[in-house]
This record gives sequence, structure tokens and C-alpha cells, in this order.
Amino acid sequence: MDWHIEARRILRAELVRKGISVGELAQRLASGGIDESPKSLAVKISRGKFQLAFFLQCLAAMGNDTVTIKLPPKSTME
Repeated sequence: MDWHIEARRILRAELVRKGISVGELAQRLASGGIDESPKSLAVKISRGKFQLAFFLQCLAAMGNDTVTIKLPPKSTME
């Protein structure tokens, strides 16, 4: 199981679900004091290597007040 791919998948899915582009997410993060260009944000998301704090900041910027994450079955964790 590649957890970076899973992190990327979850964040991208939430962007799609909310109808928010990476550029719009960058603007929303900037209004909260987090400066990321749309290009660097896209690269960070595509790598899937980011801290949980960044993930939570993105969710908050998208307007989420709760989040439910369905993890893959234990059999795929090996």
C-alpha cells in the first residue's frame, strides 16, 4: 500500500467533490495566511507527501468542518 497515493487520492477527491480547483484552493489558503502558488500546490498534492497539518488546512480552506476518511482494508496494508 502506498500511503502517499492514498493521501493524494483523498485530497483530490475532496477537491472534486467540492468543485474547487487547485488555483481556488491556493487563493483560499492565502486568505488564511498560507502562501502556496497554484503550481507548487499542485506539485505538493500530486506527490502526496504532505503533513497532516497541511491536509487539515486544505480541508478547512475547502469549508469542511468534519471529515470521514475510509481507509483501505487491512489486507492491503501489507
